[in-house]
Amino acid sequence: MTNLDPKSTEELKSRLRGPLFLPGEGEYEASRTVWNAMIDRRPALVVRCLGVADVATCVKFAVQRGLALSIKGGGHSVAGLAACDDGLMLDMSLMRGVWVDPRTRVARAQAGCLLGDVDRETQVHGLAAPLGFVSATGTAGLTLGGGFGYLTRRSGWTSDKLLSVDVVTAEGRVVHASEGENADLFWGLRGGGGNFGVATSFEYRLEAVGPEIMAGAIAWHASETNRVLELWRRVVNEASAELCAPAVLRLAPPAPWIAKEAHGKPIIVIVFCHSGRVEDGERLAAPFKALGAAVGDVLQRRSYVSQQSLLDATQPKGRRYYWKSEFLPGWDPELLGIAAKHAERMRSPHSGIVLFPIDGALSHLPEGHSAVGNRDARAVINITGAWEKAEDDAPNIEWARAAWRDARRFSTGGTYINFLTEEEGEDRTHAAYRDNYRRLIEIKTSWDPGNVFRINKNIRPQG
Repeated sequence: MTNLDPKSTEELKSRLRGPLFLPGEGEYEASRTVWNAMIDRRPALVVRCLGVADVATCVKFAVQRGLALSIKGGGHSVAGLAACDDGLMLDMSLMRGVWVDPRTRVARAQAGCLLGDVDRETQVHGLAAPLGFVSATGTAGLTLGGGFGYLTRRSGWTSDKLLSVDVVTAEGRVVHASEGENADLFWGLRGGGGNFGVATSFEYRLEAVGPEIMAGAIAWHASETNRVLELWRRVVNEASAELCAPAVLRLAPPAPWIAKEAHGKPIIVIVFCHSGRVEDGERLAAPFKALGAAVGDVLQRRSYVSQQSLLDATQPKGRRYYWKSEFLPGWDPELLGIAAKHAERMRSPHSGIVLFPIDGALSHLPEGHSAVGNRDARAVINITGAWEKAEDDAPNIEWARAAWRDARRFSTGGTYINFLTEEEGEDRTHAAYRDNYRRLIEIKTSWDPGNVFRINKNIRPQG
């Protein structure tokens, strides 16, 4: 740790509105812990920022003393990027304001917001931004990495709906980034992660969604996998972009909506979300309901907000998570067979293989529109290892790696930056950005030449 003593810590505390925690004090432990229990880092101090002034003060403090700086929005990164050792962690969890203008269909959200915060406020007006699948995810990390979810087929990447971002730079300056102001920075923020500064608020363009939609989940024994996937491919390929229906291969959890006799056994689940007219959603859901032999069915009329939290129980904070992921050009039948084969070999009742359709709106923009790129992607495979005990790390990690090794040849060559694990280095970061990587280096060099913001999937500046 560099140049940090009690006097300087007290000086910092006197300049903040939000609380400062040292190891062993107050809510230090609650702040420093993140969603993935495999990540166990101990910052020298944690500040819960109450506003932009606190953020700017902390950035200047960290730079002056050579401290590593990490930023925690929701803390939901599988790589644990919110936490650092022996540095300064900015905990943004007190900055969770959301303001919605239903007339212009614009929402502004502070950097500590979770997806559920934004969904609840926008749905008051029957509006939504294209966010992710788990309501406890932080909007900041999701958006800065590109972001995808149930609305991606109709709306594109989450970052495609960004209108502006407010950012504290490495110099401690507060800048506004949009198409018309600091456009190079705005380009990089739409997918480039936390490489360029601390984002403090986001403006999103909203779309009309719900509040009532046709959505939920329906599950079958794994013996029905081929039949279900055949129907799934046909329905998803023929449906409008208002339908998103990820398929999940896993062991049945002891959920009350799944028949007890199926608990702990291999199943296939279609997570169905139709964000358009309910009647159209019912028509598209009918073939799945008619397939028969389901072991659980909660596919029904429901609120969009309830759908956005439907998967929360499968991703609780405190488990050990290890993911491997690739973008795909489509659903190759051989790939689906490989996924089913590896699903039979999974080592934990909490693991799974998730197949996300994302084709549609994101391909309507050119590859160079924003940093996230990957506009040739039509699908995502995410191999989600999850388990409880550290002694089970090796077999579960190897299961995920083995499935990924067999699936990787079907990739577009790209991968989703937000799904990269702690161990994946510069080559995988490069793969996530592909042809946009060189421009990201230029923007990094311009806005953060000293690499102050390096606790991330780092894009190193030149020189």
